[in-house]
Amino acid sequence: MEPLEQRAALYAALGEPVRLAIVDELATTDRSPKELAEQFSLPTNLLAHHLDVLANVGLIERFVSSGDRRRRYVRLVREPVAELGIATARSAGTVLFVCSHNSARSQLAAAMWTARTGEAASSAGTHPAERVHPGAVAAGRRVGLDLSAAVPRLLTPTDTADRIVTVCDRAHEELVPGADWWHWSLPDPVDSGTDAAFDDVVAQLDDRIGAVAT
Repeated sequence: MEPLEQRAALYAALGEPVRLAIVDELATTDRSPKELAEQFSLPTNLLAHHLDVLANVGLIERFVSSGDRRRRYVRLVREPVAELGIATARSAGTVLFVCSHNSARSQLAAAMWTARTGEAASSAGTHPAERVHPGAVAAGRRVGLDLSAAVPRLLTPTDTADRIVTVCDRAHEELVPGADWWHWSLPDPVDSGTDAAFDDVVAQLDDRIGAVAT
């Protein structure tokens, strides 16, 4: 498809108010189809139609959860959105990042958020590990983040923040997220333990935080 035709197709897909609202929501958070259907009060067949339209023009992608393999999530493809100049919601205040073990993704996310925004950020896990993974410490060091003193801790009912972000499918599915929570579905770099896996998570976090942080 020629660039002009592609832009026209994108604008046509976003000309329907519900589809534009879905894209606005996905600009800050991944969502399951069930979550989107509940949020926008849509029957599943109508939501599936809207998601098909957005997928056909390359605005979203659907993928299987790394936690419950029966579940799927929907993620925004950022490149065409940026080209269209669609504004992204911005988050301010304190942020709490949550994953299962609080040994890599949530630790890196909190450190990067503070470094990028100057705002306070913390992290916790639903089943914390004994230590922060050395691969996460090394990956942070490669981009100027210091995790040398970080210690995994348990998420408790008293933990609060202006924004809570789950960065792990398992944690997101185990908890009962509030409607204003965000979910960023990131792969667990500990599974492979390679430098490339940790660096990929850092790059994804940089992209996510850059899109929403003030």
